[in-house]
Amino acid sequence: MKELKEIISEHENVTVFTGAGVSTFSGIRDFRGENGLYNDEDADKIFDLGYFMKDPSFYYSKSKNFIYNLDEKHPTIVHQTLASLEEEGLIKAVITQNIDLLHQKAGSKDVIEVHGSPSSHKCLNCGKNFDFEYIAKIVKQDKVPKCSCGGVIKPEITFFGENLPEDAITRAFNLAAQSDLMLVLGSSLVVQPAASIPMQTIRSGGKIIIVNNMSTPLDSYAFKLYKDLEEFCNLLK
Repeated sequence: MKELKEIISEHENVTVFTGAGVSTFSGIRDFRGENGLYNDEDADKIFDLGYFMKDPSFYYSKSKNFIYNLDEKHPTIVHQTLASLEEEGLIKAVITQNIDLLHQKAGSKDVIEVHGSPSSHKCLNCGKNFDFEYIAKIVKQDKVPKCSCGGVIKPEITFFGENLPEDAITRAFNLAAQSDLMLVLGSSLVVQPAASIPMQTIRSGGKIIIVNNMSTPLDSYAFKLYKDLEEFCNLLK
């Protein structure tokens, strides 16, 4: 691991792919870990588009202390390290599955959110946009945000049943294809099609380094494998 920074500096096009594991140090639960969100009863309905359209109050009540308290969460050593590496010119961009905005809060400039973002909400009827702060204030009062037109307001997070944001996913796959090295951090690599992004780097002749506390479907393809994200980042300082 002592060779990590040297390995990264030897590659010209380095990108990073992050999953929920990079944010657990911030007190944000991951999805499929030992204490992950999907161990909770009915958690699979939270981001289900059909269920949201039937009962948006379920999403807002369940995500109140998961998404709408993000203003109280702080970047981890992982987010801070990646922002520093970008500033040093060692990485090109961060491709993230996360919807917690912590990469931006840490100072990363080029963040590609392949599962959308709660930074913006939209009325599904009239198309009016609402920012995160406005919606969070309402949700924290245990109310369901409603548009003045009567339409349902939905976060621009990609729910099950929706396509991923086209611009973000296209750019992510293009960057992956151009990368000679991709750091894959804190992702179980099971949610498709986003989990196929690191495989694009491999198919294009690049290498991947995986850091995750659980095994992933791409472990056998990894140039190097590590388990401890905190140690990984400490050695990159």
